Amino acid sequence: MIALCDDVEIAYDDIGSGIPVALIHGFPHNRSLWAPQVSGLLDRARCIAPDLRGFGDSSRDGPFTIDQYADDVAVLLRTLGVSRAVIVGLSMGGYVAFSLWRRHRALVRGLVLADTRAGADTEEARSKRQALIEVARTRGSGAVADGQITAMIGKTTREKRPGMIDEVHRMLESASVEGIVGALEAMMARVDSTPTLATIDVPTLVVVGSEDVLTPPSEAEILHEAIRNSRLEVIEQAGHVSNLERPAAFNHVLTEFLASFDYS
Repeated sequence: MIALCDDVEIAYDDIGSGIPVALIHGFPHNRSLWAPQVSGLLDRARCIAPDLRGFGDSSRDGPFTIDQYADDVAVLLRTLGVSRAVIVGLSMGGYVAFSLWRRHRALVRGLVLADTRAGADTEEARSKRQALIEVARTRGSGAVADGQITAMIGKTTREKRPGMIDEVHRMLESASVEGIVGALEAMMARVDSTPTLATIDVPTLVVVGSEDVLTPPSEAEILHEAIRNSRLEVIEQAGHVSNLERPAAFNHVLTEFLASFDYS
């Protein structure tokens, strides 16, 4: 489905019934990242999974900033008649979740921060992103996917489920160059969300794959320690896309978390 959000087309899935849950993908993913969660939560939650601008079937028009992504999600939720939702963000989606909390706090009923971090980019990280921008512009999305795929998936998954490599690679290489460059620039410019953590006063679940090398468990520990009354779950034998690599385990902890909300 497509919604017009402030003159920008945002593609999304809206499936299931129950407590509204907004599923925000990472980089350079699209809403298909959440297929195991959408199918697994059909009878427990109303899953709303958008393609962030520049990705999937959404518009490729800028501006591309973390705050703009958050505003797009907020407009989409309000367009769909959702006044409050549990926000689930993985990786870059976690950065968007922090921005949603700062800019649209009334919309946020709870947070699930998966395989993400609070801190801004270091100079080294910015340099790597700048190099990846050059790869995208000169060699295309496929080359970006080639460079990202190994770190994206955990060691155990690569060894035991090699088919997952091709599946994730297809998703990564489907991203538009405009979306890739825009997202990289957005992440480079994002603010440090560390001070935000102490302000979070809604139920929060922190999830991380034990083999995540991009945002390792140490980053999840920082989130857990700084967010009052948060819950930390480590998905064993999973990497950065823990929800795809160990979907049953991810869905289990997500379902348990959602069950703690009173919804009628």
